[in-house]
Amino acid sequence: MAAAVEASPEVGTAPVCRALGLARATVYRRRRPPTCRPRRKRPTPRRALAPRERQAVLDVLHTERFCDRSPVEVHAALLEEGCYLCSPRTMYRILASSDEVHERRAQLRHPSYSRPELVATGPNQVWSWDITKLKGPAKWVYFYLYVILDIFSRYVVGWLLAQRESAKLAERLVRETCSKQGITPSRLTLHADRGAPMTSKTLAQLLADLGVESSHARPHVSDDNPFSESQFKTLKYWPGFPERFGSPEHAREVSRGFVNWYNHEHHHGALCFLTPAVVHYGRAELVLAERHQVQLIAYREHPERFVNGPPRPQRLAEAVWINPPTKTTHQDAPGWTQTDRDDLRVVPVISTYGLLTRPEPRQHLDQCQEPAH
Repeated sequence: MAAAVEASPEVGTAPVCRALGLARATVYRRRRPPTCRPRRKRPTPRRALAPRERQAVLDVLHTERFCDRSPVEVHAALLEEGCYLCSPRTMYRILASSDEVHERRAQLRHPSYSRPELVATGPNQVWSWDITKLKGPAKWVYFYLYVILDIFSRYVVGWLLAQRESAKLAERLVRETCSKQGITPSRLTLHADRGAPMTSKTLAQLLADLGVESSHARPHVSDDNPFSESQFKTLKYWPGFPERFGSPEHAREVSRGFVNWYNHEHHHGALCFLTPAVVHYGRAELVLAERHQVQLIAYREHPERFVNGPPRPQRLAEAVWINPPTKTTHQDAPGWTQTDRDDLRVVPVISTYGLLTRPEPRQHLDQCQEPAH
């Protein structure tokens, strides 16, 4: 626009506008100073009510007789008495100009819930928990499985099977799990949805006493608590999961077997196919180094079978997110320094559940190195 205004006196407005794809009217308005734009006042229609007449209508509508009636009723009642002030639409217009047209019924105002953004760079920093229903021996009979999951290691740190949803049971589970994991104040964030046990006052008081920060998903948003939902899907697709449970003891026995398998035998795809227990208790680097040694031996024996070159050591994610910020790049992830930003050149991967992975250094892409012991 600045170029068009500057070049139009010499070249002509029409050629410049055609070359730049601008409307000539826009250029003309831009060249005219704002003070030279007269603002025309809207003329008053001849049939409009005079200010005195408008005030008379407002006074009638304010009377005790008509203050609780609609303008249509007021208009009809006045016509029966041989009085015509104005049309019902004009009455509405006069009331609106005085800011007197409002909804009288109590209207539900939905609060604006903020988008939870949580990050964990190690175990016992962010836990996610939820409750799922398990089918009982008959229709409409259910058992309730409470599960607390560490989002960084995917380790089930606590679980409980009950025959009802209860804030007291949730409070007991959280207290015992924090004690078992040695949680210190101001270290942990507990994330959940907005079910009744999750938002109960008893649980909120317990979290305040323990120094645990609470976080809640937004209502009607399915992906604000992805780790617990994914873990429940793994449970219900587990080969040992029955169609129905015959008793609470049966459900508790199956749940105990699943948790033991999930923590100590299940190789999680988001954890470089390590088990959650290995990651949770800090043995990930050792196991990955041992795996890399096995791959190096296989490479030395048959290098032709490794079409992509020497095997590269795997690394766990530097940070695991729930709803990563939309403007976050891999350079913003915790644990990154300026040297990392300069040395790394592989594009990061953000998974479905907000997992930020740290790319490999250039040296690992160019040559095969022995792992450090």
